[in-house]
Amino acid sequence: MARLDEIVVDCRAAPALARFWAEVLDGYAVRPYDDAEIARLAGLGLTPQTDPTVAVDGPGPTLFFQEVPEPKSGKNRLHLDVTAADRQAEVTRVQVLGARVLAEHPGWTVLADPEGNEFCISSRGG
Repeated sequence: MARLDEIVVDCRAAPALARFWAEVLDGYAVRPYDDAEIARLAGLGLTPQTDPTVAVDGPGPTLFFQEVPEPKSGKNRLHLDVTAADRQAEVTRVQVLGARVLAEHPGWTVLADPEGNEFCISSRGG
C-alpha cells in the first residue's frame, strides 16, 4: 500500500510561497538549510532565497514547492482545506500574509494564496 509523503505545488517563486504556507499552517516550517545544502546551492549559483525547490515540514505530509516556467491557468484540480476554531479571524490573518478571499459560504471561505492557488478555511466541524 502507498502512503502519502509529500504534496507538491508547482509555483513561480518557491521560497516566497513556502514561507506563506509555513505561516498559514500550525506546526509547519520551511525545512532548515544545513551547511551541505547551502554549499550545494552555492555550487549552482543559488541561495536559500533563490532555491527553486523548497520543502515545508510539519505534522502531516511535507509540502514541496517547485518552480515551473508555465503560469497557473484555470481552477486548481486539487486544493488544501484547513480548519480554524475562529474562521473569520483566520481568514483575516491569512489575508495579512497575502491571501485573498474568493468566496464566502456558510461554514467555509474560499481563498487564493499569493500565486492564485485556491484553498479553503472552514470552521472546526463546519
